[in-house]
Amino acid sequence: MAATLPPPRLLPSGDSAVTVEFSRTIDDDANQRVLALDKALLAAPIDGITETVPTYRSLLIHYDPGKIGFDALGEKILPIATRPLPPVTKARRWRVPVAYGGEHGIDLEDVAKTLGTTPDDIVIRHSGGDYKVAMIGFTPGWSYLSGLDKFLHMSRRQSPRLLTPAGTISIGGIQAGIQCLAAPSGWHLLGRTPVRTYQLHRDPTFLTEPGDRVTFYAIDHKTFEDMDRAAEAGEIVAEQVDA
Repeated sequence: MAATLPPPRLLPSGDSAVTVEFSRTIDDDANQRVLALDKALLAAPIDGITETVPTYRSLLIHYDPGKIGFDALGEKILPIATRPLPPVTKARRWRVPVAYGGEHGIDLEDVAKTLGTTPDDIVIRHSGGDYKVAMIGFTPGWSYLSGLDKFLHMSRRQSPRLLTPAGTISIGGIQAGIQCLAAPSGWHLLGRTPVRTYQLHRDPTFLTEPGDRVTFYAIDHKTFEDMDRAAEAGEIVAEQVDA
């Protein structure tokens, strides 16, 4: 019989939420436990829980204190959170087109210089990665990706930009990301995708979800414009492929 896993920390988050923290650093093992707990609570809901929010290393659980208290909720969560992890299931996989460099990826040249290589090498390394959607956050559809090539790990910009374009594909620290909406960012902009990971009046509204796999492929800027128009009309221009 598989041994139970070490218990997470249960941290009060206001008077109606608890943070179930599996690690104090970003790592895939912790994220796997976060997503496993999230799925377990969706499959067998605990009365009083109103919402769950998975992150890289913790699960935020909102609850109704009129139905269940912090201590009672913790007693129910811990046995689930310390179960052996279930077998890895087949994940959805998305192929996401990216127009690298130029006006769509204004930091590509500087990233290459900083890392002592060429823009083409950066594109090859970035598009050659196999990424996992670890969490969605910051703005709707913002997909935080683990699995970035260690060669591409670099500190974020010292001076964040107040506005970066919708669809930005960027890297920051040990992470890669797909930014759906225009927003501030301190990450390094490598390119843009026409894919909308969030589109309010489309079904589905959110394209990616935690646990999905993502790969990138390069397109030219003319193709970007064509695909961007299709995406604006509601077409899902990312390709879903067999894992």
